[in-house]
Amino acid sequence: MATVNFYAAARAASGLSVSDFEGQTLAEVIAAASKSFPKLEQILPGCSYLINGAATLNLDSKVNPSDVIDILPRFAGGSQPPIADIGRVG
Repeated sequence: MATVNFYAAARAASGLSVSDFEGQTLAEVIAAASKSFPKLEQILPGCSYLINGAATLNLDSKVNPSDVIDILPRFAGGSQPPIADIGRVG
């Protein structure tokens, strides 16, 4: 089983900071976590993922039982302003 660390909103949605899930790919591990904690489904589309500390966008990434996966939701601060608005005052 891969170890999954939940941060920020993911921790709030799961009620845990860490748990173990079965899966051979990142997508399978995420699906298992979502099945256990349905509230995760609301925040997962905006999350970033790390496997053993390396960022990945590939949900088909292979996962080994000894791997550690970090689920990182978007943090406070909201979305970035459009480029045209950067530096504009008022």
